[in-house]
Amino acid sequence: MAGEAAERVAAAVEAVGSGGWEFRNAYRRQLLALSRRIRLLGPFAEELREARRGPAEEQERELAPLADALEKALDLLQLGRDGSRIFLVLDRDKVMKKFHESIAHLEQALCDFPYDKLDISDEVREQVELVHVQLKRAKERVDMPDDEFYNELLSLYNKSHDPSAELDILGRLSEKLHLTTITDLTQESIALHEMVASGGGNDPGEHIEKMSMLLKKIKDFVQTQNPEMGPPVTTKLMDSNGQPRPVNIPDEFRCPISLELMKDPVIVATGQTYERTFIEKWLASGHHTCPNTQQRMPNTTLTPNYVLRSLIAQWCEANGVDPPKRSTQPDKPTSSCSTSERAIIDALLSKLCSADPEEQRSAAAELRLLAKRNANNRICIAEAGAIPLLLSLLSSSDLQTQEHAVTALLNLSIHEDNKSSIILSGAVPGIVHVLKNGSMQARENAAATLFSLSVIDEYKVTIGGTGAIPALVVLLSEGSPRGMKDAAAALFNLCIYQGNKGRAIRAGLVPLIMGLVTNPTGALLDEAMAILSILSSHPEGKTAIGAAEPVPVLVEMIGSGSPRNRENAAAVMLHLSVHNVHLARAQECGIMVPLRELALNGTERGKRKAVQLLERMSRFLVMQHEDIASQQLDEIERQLTALGPNVTEADLDQLGFL
Repeated sequence: MAGEAAERVAAAVEAVGSGGWEFRNAYRRQLLALSRRIRLLGPFAEELREARRGPAEEQERELAPLADALEKALDLLQLGRDGSRIFLVLDRDKVMKKFHESIAHLEQALCDFPYDKLDISDEVREQVELVHVQLKRAKERVDMPDDEFYNELLSLYNKSHDPSAELDILGRLSEKLHLTTITDLTQESIALHEMVASGGGNDPGEHIEKMSMLLKKIKDFVQTQNPEMGPPVTTKLMDSNGQPRPVNIPDEFRCPISLELMKDPVIVATGQTYERTFIEKWLASGHHTCPNTQQRMPNTTLTPNYVLRSLIAQWCEANGVDPPKRSTQPDKPTSSCSTSERAIIDALLSKLCSADPEEQRSAAAELRLLAKRNANNRICIAEAGAIPLLLSLLSSSDLQTQEHAVTALLNLSIHEDNKSSIILSGAVPGIVHVLKNGSMQARENAAATLFSLSVIDEYKVTIGGTGAIPALVVLLSEGSPRGMKDAAAALFNLCIYQGNKGRAIRAGLVPLIMGLVTNPTGALLDEAMAILSILSSHPEGKTAIGAAEPVPVLVEMIGSGSPRNRENAAAVMLHLSVHNVHLARAQECGIMVPLRELALNGTERGKRKAVQLLERMSRFLVMQHEDIASQQLDEIERQLTALGPNVTEADLDQLGFL
């Protein structure tokens, strides 16, 4: 098993090589070069995981500097991908210092690297040495971003530019910063506030104000040049020729985060006003400070700013602009509850609060059916405040009421916006309670609810920390076919998050999964192989899977399974191949023929895994033959020694040496 430092090196290299690294800022060239060099270390990271090593302390000491350097480089790449484009340019000296430090640390870590001690092959060593040469050359060369670009942005920031040249400057900046759509500008605004919050100098309030004004100029310019651009349509007027013209929105009517005309202004604890949607996203990201003032907020209460909303409506009317709608994102279904529908829902919610268990049960059952019927009902029911009331029924002593409540939550969770409402209401412990203690139908619907919620990556962490995984493992072992399928789907989703894999393994998931893989009926085979594949990447998972004698069934799956199961079987086998005992067993089972066929005709992922596994099998077979030859020579030497100094040709012939 690889040491901690080797795992850190491999994890950092894999993260950079995983894709999704789009750089749209002034440092694109530098960021691409850095990421390319790290990706070249992929084979090196793989060999580190499987190499024969010396004492653990020595290994940690040799690899720790490289692990540290790679993790810092990864942080820099993430900053380049997610950071504010404006902030990064204006902070040029600090950013370039980070580049130089990152390259220097990587170069130093690879200088005189102890390849022999870590059993690194000559081919891979040559590739790493090439990377080292590139880093050494990059360290000696200053590769600064465009000076003119920096100076123009700085002149706008300091208001030291020639006003007559402002439109030309804004045009160049919007193109170079890739800020040409409403989506780009909104994302930049949020990233800008994020970066200032994490370290915007001694006076973050002044810093964010000046940068926001700069972004506002770019935004107004972009909308002026593209009058037909998307929202906000309420910022345009029609002239006498019927052509749209932009409206100059008063600054106090713009959300400080999005820079858009506010639809639903709310006041936070510091007295600042923001658009509800954007401040909720800010708070949900874990921030406890006011974006504008950087003051710590004593609470997260959002109070509607009715006065400002009225002033915005009056301004819109005076300028002939339609007042902004308070609905959420236009591409999602919006609530259109009629008065009668809302009255029905309100009456059901009133029954949920009743002291009569019979009324609670019937109301929960009706809400369950309403939420199942259509998307509009799901929105209406959630908006009416049903979620907290349904949560209170998850601990009901009446099992049928409990089942109706958890199933209603399942149906509500189908609508994306309701997922966050359910999670933020603290629903997960109650759902897990039903998963452990409810009727079988309720337990299965609780598993389906967790599966629905776990689609959102951040919720995987929340759900995994509540005891849900052991309960899902139990349901997988004793539920109905549908319940087992829901449990398997939820477990797969949760185990995508690395921290949940250990919980699942310790809960006994691997033996259950191996049972499903070898089940002659083939029930849940696809789900089982997918789970096995992601668990095999965890150190505890490799050990648990290896103890279950998996190689024969994996070899058979590689040869005759479905395309997806073949690639998953190859992925599991690849993770197990760090141990020679599994490679030897695979050879006995005849893995080479199906592997070659998979490398030629499998899915793209299957081909890639098969080629990697073929390389490892080939290296293992060469080592095995060398060991056999060495043993034969030792035996010859022993027998010759036994014959003594007067050995004759007849003696050699009798022993079979001639």
